[in-house]
Amino acid sequence: MKRQKRVALVNDITGFGRCSMTVELPIVSALKVEACPLPTALLSVHTAFPFPYIQDQTHIMEPYIENWRKHQVTFDGISTGFLGSKEQVAIVKKFIQDFSTDETVVIVDPVMGDWGKLYASYTKELSEEMKHLVPLADVITPNLTEASYLLDIPYLSEEEITMERLEKIAQALADKGPKQVIITGISREEKIGNFVYEKGEASSFIGTKKIGGERSGTGDVFTGIITGSIVRGDSLTTSVRKAVDFIGKALAYTETLNLPPAQGIAFEEFLTEL
Repeated sequence: MKRQKRVALVNDITGFGRCSMTVELPIVSALKVEACPLPTALLSVHTAFPFPYIQDQTHIMEPYIENWRKHQVTFDGISTGFLGSKEQVAIVKKFIQDFSTDETVVIVDPVMGDWGKLYASYTKELSEEMKHLVPLADVITPNLTEASYLLDIPYLSEEEITMERLEKIAQALADKGPKQVIITGISREEKIGNFVYEKGEASSFIGTKKIGGERSGTGDVFTGIITGSIVRGDSLTTSVRKAVDFIGKALAYTETLNLPPAQGIAFEEFLTEL
């Protein structure tokens, strides 16, 4: 039976704030890939807002996956994002092992921290468990903080990082399993972008001019585009360039709306261009 490409999105669902799976679902769909959510948590607003309502979904994950199995659902891609406990990591690890074939692309976004520190919801124990997903990934998209925790190396600030050091970090991550590594959110003078590493290919920095300040959900927009593009067959470099260009355009538009940073980026305006 002919069908579109299909991807499982493993992430939290946030009601307001343009982040996580709420961002990824429309983006992956706009890229003409069928998107199937597997929620890890439900949030009324994301954690940059005060007093979010959060409901952990660990208890539904195994029967939810088992029901997919009964319906013989198969996936061309599996993309993972926020995981809230070591139990969830174990569930997702088994899900990847059970549902992956040689044709399945596994994208792991290790949502752990930023600016050299783990997020408040993350424990050292959980960050150790996240390392177990790296060997199962084909593509991994850490920022510098997450890369340093995954490799147990000191965090390098923007002033300390060089292309040579990025190459070594990416290669060390690739040596653990994933053939393609994107180190995200790297500032270089007036640009912000991503270090793209692929075994057997020349590495590159793909960036764009900085627009405004930090905004919630930018990484989720990026991962959504990478996921949809790679699963449908685009190259790594093409996928990253598409994501960078899209985010740059959406950020510029968002600045004209004067949206608070916690409300993310107004990506909806450009979905039809994907």
